[in-house]
Amino acid sequence: MKQTHPYKSQPEKAFWSRAVAQNYQADALVESLFPILRANDAVASAGSCFASNIVKPIEAVGYEYVRTEELPFPLNQLPENLGYRNFSAAYGNIYTARQFRQLLERAEGIFQPAENYWLMGEDFIDPFRPGLRYPAKSLGEYETIQRQHLSSTKQAFTSADVTVFTLGLTEAWESIEDGAVYPTCPGTVNGIFDDQKYRFINFNVNEVVDDMEQAFSIIKSWNSEARFILTVSPVPLVATATNEHVVTATILSKSILRVAASEVCKKMTDVKYFPAYEIVTGPQAPKNSFEDNHRDVTQGAIDTVMRSLISNCELTEASGHVKFTNTVSPASSRSSISRDLMNAECDEVVLEW
Repeated sequence: MKQTHPYKSQPEKAFWSRAVAQNYQADALVESLFPILRANDAVASAGSCFASNIVKPIEAVGYEYVRTEELPFPLNQLPENLGYRNFSAAYGNIYTARQFRQLLERAEGIFQPAENYWLMGEDFIDPFRPGLRYPAKSLGEYETIQRQHLSSTKQAFTSADVTVFTLGLTEAWESIEDGAVYPTCPGTVNGIFDDQKYRFINFNVNEVVDDMEQAFSIIKSWNSEARFILTVSPVPLVATATNEHVVTATILSKSILRVAASEVCKKMTDVKYFPAYEIVTGPQAPKNSFEDNHRDVTQGAIDTVMRSLISNCELTEASGHVKFTNTVSPASSRSSISRDLMNAECDEVVLEW
């Protein structure tokens, strides 16, 4: 009798020797998701520093990237800190699922943090955008800016066909009073640290899953046709507030986020997982996917991720073309594009200063 078993009917991609050791193509990791984006989709994005990398490639091939909080000329020529203008609204980097959920709850008017601003000298500081270069000088000005910001945030996710969210961290700092989560530890980018007011939290899988479900449900209440793409950032932690080595803390955090992303996709049929994390960090990834500091992702690795995304999107005949490097660029001990972007636009980096 001829032997048979379930593996006999598995496709080539199911076998390491055939899909990785030989003929490996990063695009193959995502081809089953086609189309990741449909022709003429309007796209919004949020998440960690890595999330902003999608903007230029998807615009280059003709997709609309939703922007609802652009400053009028000539104010838009003024410099800004920490990447607040890199996303659909000026919320900057959103590192945790809880921070994203609370941003949407604030935009919906169902959550109002007890500590809504920090007064630093004459400056009214937004605890949730602590690095803004030009803080308000009066409470009235602050409240007007915040109201416009939250309105723009709601408008962005209401008008987008697809929201891309990149999960970055599980570690965060929250208000002891009401659980409001900050983008970074108070006292780093701005504010004053007080262990009677703030505490460290490290979210588990169930908490991340619940936060993402609630966040996406809020967006669905604004736009019932909205769809979602979840990714996990491959960028390691700058620092950990746990007692672990930063390497083991990173692996734990990314593992939790990867499992949580899978669970959200199981629970919500309109959510897809895009494997940016695996493309950059898996054992099959080119050795020079990271710079010499082993943290910053090289431009070549970013291009590989973006090429895999774009090649699995539905394009129109009028779509443009985006140029990518052909290989992962060698790491450099000198300045790199990714490191310069990270240091300039990622408030998490301030933890090392």
